[in-house]
Order: sequence, then structure tokens, then C-alpha cells
Amino acid sequence: MEAQALADHRKSAAVAQEGFRLDAKARRLASLRESRAALRSAGLLQDGPGSEDVAGGNPEHVPVFYLDGPAHAQRRAAIARFFTPKAIQTRYRTIMEETTARLLDDLRATGSARLDRIAFELTVAVAANIVGLTETSPSQMAPRLQCLLRTAFSPATGLGKLRDRIIRSVYGVWFYHADVRPAVARRRAEPGDDIISQCLAKGYSDKAILIECMTYATAGMVTTREFIVMVAWHLFDNPELRAQFLEGDEDAQMAILLEILRLEPIASVLYRRAGEGLCDQALGEVPGGERLAIDLRAVHGDAQSVGACPHAIDAERARREGQKAEFLSFGDGPHHCPGWQVALHETRTFIDQLLRVPGIELARAPDIIWNAQLMSYELRDAQLTCSRA
Repeated sequence: MEAQALADHRKSAAVAQEGFRLDAKARRLASLRESRAALRSAGLLQDGPGSEDVAGGNPEHVPVFYLDGPAHAQRRAAIARFFTPKAIQTRYRTIMEETTARLLDDLRATGSARLDRIAFELTVAVAANIVGLTETSPSQMAPRLQCLLRTAFSPATGLGKLRDRIIRSVYGVWFYHADVRPAVARRRAEPGDDIISQCLAKGYSDKAILIECMTYATAGMVTTREFIVMVAWHLFDNPELRAQFLEGDEDAQMAILLEILRLEPIASVLYRRAGEGLCDQALGEVPGGERLAIDLRAVHGDAQSVGACPHAIDAERARREGQKAEFLSFGDGPHHCPGWQVALHETRTFIDQLLRVPGIELARAPDIIWNAQLMSYELRDAQLTCSRA
């Protein structure tokens, strides 16, 4: 038990310790009780990167992630049907399975692949269907989005910042003309059951639709890519956990995925801001304008919050502690991630099939990089090899 208590299975801890920073003026929350209270409070507003850029905008044309109150509730209700278990089973599961099969067939044909690239292509295929970006293939769209998103969240300064701005402009125009505009034209003529069709029905401008596409790309593609690569890294490095995953049913596999995500949260901090002063049993007095920083790594590493041996992978942890298995990995309250179940199912589908590829090995572990703008890790250049078909 003592050895288990000292076990630390985290792969992102060192890079996070070096790069993680909180707003020095924000009040840090590090317990599950305080953090849940903040995320569920109707008196606290969404805050964080990008929120200041949308203040005062038309609520109908502001990405749902930055809204609060009734406007947020209405928009969440309008998109809820895209993320239900029924939608996953009837609409997205086929896309997940067919895209995974195609990517792994390509892997077997060549005998090698870069894990982050094929994982990103899978997430593009799924998210593009939700958004309505279906007039171009995911394999063509993914490289454009890759460059666009990489430069959008680049920490570069000076000439590097100018270079990234130019690249972002070029790829932004390319993404719009090659992927967004054809989808918009098709949806104008034949509305579908997707985000772009909803935007057109509400009179969004082309620019507003492009912003909406980019918002969903960031939330639905980038974070899930990192999750897939991190899960694969853990399972390749831990034969016992890998066997447990492959032998388990869907519920057992989901428990392992969620426990890895608890240990390695993609988002490390969530911010909330008090519009007006309030008093909360867990938070105490919160003056108007105060900023709260929810330190997810601290919450998920607190034995009082998540149970004993918080840095060890334990798929039974949540059940034993009587907690939701995701803890705060997908947030909580009104801004709880709407696509969390989609991300879990596409990760489970891909990882399950990847680990069954004959001769599959992680020939090179990923480089782990810290993104100071997003307060998140990035995993790049993981190399897969397998027996060639």
C-alpha cells in the first residue's frame, strides 16, 4: 500500500510544473468542493482566454462557450441534440468506426504513422460532421486546420509572432474558401441537422460562421487529439493496464479513459468571474469583479478530493469514492463540456482498434510541450510501427 501511495503515473506533471501559471490576482481554488461550487454558481460568469473579445457582442452570434445566463441556456438547449447518447449511436459511431478503420488500414499498409496526425484526422472527421463541414474530406481539411490552430495558439513573440500571424491569415483564408464556404453554400440550398444550418437560420454572417467553426475545431478536435495520444502513451507503457483495457467491456474501458484524463487533464485551469458580489457556503464572500482560478491539477491531485494515492491510475477510484468518474475533467455546471461523451466514444473506438493492430508498438514516445496561452500540454511526434499488411 505504501508503494502504491508513492506511485506517480503522471506523464505531464513535470512540464506542467514548469509552465503552469495562474493569474496572480485571481483567487485559487484547489478543492473539489470549492471548485464545484464555483462552476455551478449562477452568480459567476465564464472567464478565460477569449472571453474579453466577445463582450458586448450580439448573443446570437457569440460562440456558446462565452455566453452566460439565459442566452447561454437557450443556445445550449439548441445544440444539445448534437451530443446525446442517441446521436452518438445513430450518427457518429459509424463515422468513428469507418474513419478509424481507414486510418489503421493506412497504418498497416505503410507499417508506420505519426499518432498525433492520425488522431487529429479522426477528431476532424467527427467534429466536422457535427458542425456541417462535410463538403471536403477530413484528410484534406486536417492539415489546413492543423496549421491554422497551431499558429492561433502559438506562444511566439517578435518576428515569430509576425510569422505566425501571416501563416494564420493564409491558412484562415484557405480554410474558409476550401472548407467553410462550400459547406455554407450547400446548407443554404439544403439545410441539415448541424451547427452551420443553425447559424444560417439565425442570420449569421460568413465571418460569424467561420468563428463558430473555429471555436468547435478548438474544443472538439484539438483537445480530443491530445487525449487520444495521452491514453495511447499510458497504455503502451503499462502492459497490465493495456490488457485490462482490451479485456474489459465498454464501461470498464470508459473507466480507464476517465481515470487517465483525471490524472492528465487537458485543461489545467478554468476561470470564473463574479459579476456582482455573492455569498456561497463553500466559497464564502465573493466580491463583485473577483476572479476565481480553478486549479484542476491540484483538485485532481488532492487525496481529500479524489481519494488515496491521487497520482496513481486506479480505474475503481470514482466508484469507490462515490464520485463522477470524470471529476472536473470536463468542467461542471452550466458550462460543462457539451461534447464530452463524443470525445470519450471516439477515443475508446480508436484506442481499442489501435491496440489490436498486429505488431503495434509505440516506437517513439511523444514530445510533450506546454502551451502557455491555453495552459495545456501538447503531444507531438509519437511514432507508431506495426506489422505491414
